Amino acid sequence: TEGGDQSGEEPGRGESRAWRSGPFLRQEQSPVSQVEWPQEPRIMPGFPIRRVLVAGLLFSLLLGSSVLFVYIFRSCGPRPCRTQECWDLQAHYLASGNTSVAPCTDFFSFACGESKGTLSSFQALAEENKRRLQKILEEPGSRHLGSGEDKVFQFYSSCLDTDAIEAAGAAPLRQVIEALGGWRISGNWTSLDFNRTLSLLMSQYGYFPFFRAYLRPHPSLPHKPVIQIDQPEFDLPLKQEQEQKIYAQIVREYLAYLNRLGTLLGGDPAKVQELAFLSISMTSQLFQFLRPLEQRRAQGELFKLVTIDQLQEMAPAIDWLSCLQATFTPMSLSPSQHLVVHDLEYLKNMSQLVEEKLLKDRDFLQSHMILGLVGTLSPALDSKFQEARRLLIQKLRELTQRPPMPISPRWMKCVEETGAFFEPTLAGLFIHEAFSPETQRAAMELLTDIKDALITRLRSVPWMDEKTRKRAQDRVTQLQVKMGAPEWALKLSLDRQAYSDIQLGPSYLQSFLSCVRSLRARTVQSFLKSLPQHRWQVSTWGVNAYYSISDHVVVFPAGLLQPPFFHPGYPRAVNFGAAGSIMAHELLHIFYQLLLPGGCPACDTHVLQEALLCLRRHYESIPLPSGLSFNGSWTLLENAADIGGLAIALQAYNKRPLWNHGEAILPNLDLSPQQLFFRSYAQVMCRDPGTLEPQDPHSPPMLRVHGPFSNARDFARHFHCPRGALLNPSSRCRLW
Repeated sequence: TEGGDQSGEEPGRGESRAWRSGPFLRQEQSPVSQVEWPQEPRIMPGFPIRRVLVAGLLFSLLLGSSVLFVYIFRSCGPRPCRTQECWDLQAHYLASGNTSVAPCTDFFSFACGESKGTLSSFQALAEENKRRLQKILEEPGSRHLGSGEDKVFQFYSSCLDTDAIEAAGAAPLRQVIEALGGWRISGNWTSLDFNRTLSLLMSQYGYFPFFRAYLRPHPSLPHKPVIQIDQPEFDLPLKQEQEQKIYAQIVREYLAYLNRLGTLLGGDPAKVQELAFLSISMTSQLFQFLRPLEQRRAQGELFKLVTIDQLQEMAPAIDWLSCLQATFTPMSLSPSQHLVVHDLEYLKNMSQLVEEKLLKDRDFLQSHMILGLVGTLSPALDSKFQEARRLLIQKLRELTQRPPMPISPRWMKCVEETGAFFEPTLAGLFIHEAFSPETQRAAMELLTDIKDALITRLRSVPWMDEKTRKRAQDRVTQLQVKMGAPEWALKLSLDRQAYSDIQLGPSYLQSFLSCVRSLRARTVQSFLKSLPQHRWQVSTWGVNAYYSISDHVVVFPAGLLQPPFFHPGYPRAVNFGAAGSIMAHELLHIFYQLLLPGGCPACDTHVLQEALLCLRRHYESIPLPSGLSFNGSWTLLENAADIGGLAIALQAYNKRPLWNHGEAILPNLDLSPQQLFFRSYAQVMCRDPGTLEPQDPHSPPMLRVHGPFSNARDFARHFHCPRGALLNPSSRCRLW
């Protein structure tokens, strides 16, 4: 299934050689001229004319043959793509690559050498998609005045109106605090019932100080929607993940942040400091009750199904029925309503702590919850609050040795918030702008080729028994595919009643909170309707594809299928190397369970474990830049998907007519179609190695290139790598 090697030479050069090396006419005497004719007094004019005609005919045949040869060469060989999309892609590749590096020893630098210190390829694409949304939101011709869609543009404009936000200052937030009864750092405040305050925070402001509650499909079949109770999210990193000295510094930074928030709201400095200290102390106590996901999984306690009544008995400090009923209106809840609880032990301990605080200092709990709300709402306030938040995040990332967060421009923040609150409208507008029916058809054709290649490849997976192999092929055949956008986004509807519950103004914070309530109500309403086959977990303009185990569906959002990863007018090598490899990677997630210990009892476990061990050693043998490391066990499954994704995409690409008929290359890159395939794969992985997050299940970007390439014989063959070079090792692993 491998295609012939291509020199990468431009057709024009080959054409000139074809003319120079073509046969020439030999000037030999014809045998007819050697015959002695009788001497006649008359002239025979026909004879020389006949010779000229014969010679002319031969010349014409030779000329036609040469022209035909050149035509065939140019028609069947790769042609330079000279569309605007290809010129843009060529410029992108030239700007990011460093061709002075030998591709056989460091292809990551060859492809991404000039990308260091810049955004990753996925981040850059996500930013470009947001720029498209910005253009839509700021283009007057996009508006439909009088429709529900008009509120989308009004909200975005109010978010950009920083003059009005600065003029309002902290006043809108003070109004929120007063509506909640105030707090102890100010002179006037009213102590409210604990559960009443908690209910208001959850239902009116979307803030959950002690736990999270949300609607999701049930983890088990038949996946009906159910309220789920989970651990809370904290600004502070977990104590057990930090050294004692570092954690003390983290607490000091967070204490300074809370002090600054209280001071900005006009609080008495002494009272603010006392509240901030007590608040951090309580958060630290809650930390002690948290159990990591890995521990709960190992103990077989990922979730438990309990009724509201049962949860009330086990965690009595919270009025579960009233708080949940207020939050998930118009659902009708009863004490017998079932809930999915993800960490029951945490809820029991949290309830006991709250009861102790209610006995000793009831007023503190109200102030503690309001202080947390202030931190949550600070991004919707003026620049002083936003700067306090930014400084906290920057300090925490420095202390935890994570790269600094880039400062986003105001328009990008406004695009993100508008997209969160008005996703149905923005999804339709983005599809109309950036994902034409032609693009969707081309993407589906590419995925079909990838699926066919995977089904074929499964026939020769060495560790699968025949029954598992057949079941695996059936799983691929039965896979649901969601491409581009949810069905409702493909039918752009400008309903005049859309977002009728959103009240914009008079301040941006009030508009923001109205959108929070509207979004929650729409989410609940959508779950009360008949459950669709799959609820998308990413936005239409997002760049993350994923596979859902519970629904057996793979999702590729329109935001991912954009240049430089995909375009209908790109050379096939680019689309298969970039988007095709991503597709194959996601399809292999179907079989993750088989790779886990005990995941496939009928398989040849010895061969499988040998292949996985080989894979781990293979990655560990590849050198990394100084100071960069990775956990081979943590990244093993993603490494397996990277290696398999490249191999499957290459197999799908190689299934084509002889001589690369219809193939195209990028001009002035001096890369054959096969070389361009690998170059496009590597371009997807380009990112600054220093931006790798600690919990990222993927290997560092250099390994995501060198690992699969060094395991692919075709790479070494097409780049003419000498045996023993880094990317042409003496042995390779066979997993897929």
